[in-house]
Amino acid sequence: MSTLEEQVLARAARGRAAVSPYLLTGILPNMPSARIAIRYGIRGYTSSVGTACASGAQSVADAVRLIRAGEADVVLCGASEAPLFPTFADTFGNARALARGWADPAAASRPFDTRRNGFVLAEGAALLVLERAEHAAARGATGYAEVAGYGATTDAYHPTAPRPDGAGAAECMRRALASGGVPAARVGYVNAHGTGTKLGDIAETTALAEVFGAYGVPVSSTKALTGHLLGASGVLEAAATALALGRGLLPPTHNLDDPDPACPADHIRKEPRATETEYALTNSFGFGGQNVSLLLARAARPGR
Repeated sequence: MSTLEEQVLARAARGRAAVSPYLLTGILPNMPSARIAIRYGIRGYTSSVGTACASGAQSVADAVRLIRAGEADVVLCGASEAPLFPTFADTFGNARALARGWADPAAASRPFDTRRNGFVLAEGAALLVLERAEHAAARGATGYAEVAGYGATTDAYHPTAPRPDGAGAAECMRRALASGGVPAARVGYVNAHGTGTKLGDIAETTALAEVFGAYGVPVSSTKALTGHLLGASGVLEAAATALALGRGLLPPTHNLDDPDPACPADHIRKEPRATETEYALTNSFGFGGQNVSLLLARAARPGR
């Protein structure tokens, strides 16, 4: 986005000769995967996912689909996002989606808290290696976790707002559980989408209650520490969830000082919580009503 803006301004100021011949390869959405393929000589299937803030999680689901279909033994999947430039920040700010009024920036991201008033814009990238279990065993590799299932739905409700009843998110989680053949009662942790917006946190809590019952599963949002990496959030949170399962330690929601009564749940806060749970869900919900849930299972021998 910043590359495109810079080139538009250059053309407006100095004419067509100022436009870089590299503009196209700087903005095409397939270029992140294409550049990785070029650098490492990967000649199989490549694709770039565009499902807004669910994109990273969707890339993991697509990788699982390729492996389950027998089309690949190993898939690199991930996402990157670089939204920290003025115009992008301004559009979120003018939409009143960003946290505001905090003297201490570290206190601004506070999912499920009564004082939350928006998310903190962040950027970054994360990449996972997914591998068929038999292929990994043959080369003596150990994993951090198993992707046991996934679910994807669309709210078909509004370009930016979630369904207030959380129906799309609830169905997404149910599909992830069905995909892995795991009942809700066996899930011991949910890494929530939990951005810190008023409507989003309530809708997700409503969906969690629908699937797990009131106070039915421990919940936290790591966005309280990382901010919202938009499309890259889902894959980063999948990595955090995998590590939580492998280490038997669930991360708390930072800044959750006073849980909102409208978001009743078994919130993990203040300190990490020890666990022996075998299964966890991680949720990613994006503009346009894009919903993706990943079901992870603890690996028998977590990697280092």
